[in-house]
Amino acid sequence: MIGEVLADPLFDAQQAYLTGDYVKAKEIILPLAEEGNVLAQYNLAVIHISTPDSIKNYQEAMKWFHLASLQGDADAQVWLGVMYDQGQGVTQDYQEAMKWYRLASLQGHIDAQFRLGVMYDQGQGVTQDYQEAIKWYRLAAEHGSSGAQASLGIMYGQGQGVSKDDIRAYMWLDLAASQGVNLAEHGRNLLAEKMTLFQINEAQKKTMNCKNSDYKNCD
Repeated sequence: MIGEVLADPLFDAQQAYLTGDYVKAKEIILPLAEEGNVLAQYNLAVIHISTPDSIKNYQEAMKWFHLASLQGDADAQVWLGVMYDQGQGVTQDYQEAMKWYRLASLQGHIDAQFRLGVMYDQGQGVTQDYQEAIKWYRLAAEHGSSGAQASLGIMYGQGQGVSKDDIRAYMWLDLAASQGVNLAEHGRNLLAEKMTLFQINEAQKKTMNCKNSDYKNCD
């Protein structure tokens, strides 16, 4: 019964949002958010950050993402991390961004794992650590993150945090390319020009094994 009571206002708010009535959407959902409903808090934050620029409110989005994050909502934690990462509605703070990315990553949030990998890769908010970057990229890549797959391909190709391995580099770039990442396709094609036909064949076998195993056999 409680779930049904909560679901109706959230649905009504969603419908108002979809029709462009952002004021009504916020009015409907605000009481639930103030009562501590985590889904309402998250959705209210999304409304504040995704409305047209003239009524966008980063501070309110930050407030409600933070409250939802404190209740353990992984999506809210990622949004909060992004806002600190990019300095939206708050002073840019890479360490605070990492904190929230890590919390979401530990809940298995794929985008958070990818973003955490980027921060270790680029040394943002932390000492650059390619091995940690590889760790988080791989977790995300094995759950289908095309960005993480492309990043792994680059790191294997350049020998960053791992022994240089053109076959594995090709495999990860190929996987990302198959998901529409144009830069990965370009990188894979450039790499192929330096590889033997045997190496390319081996790499393509690895790509198929990885895909067919739902990313469980990507070694």
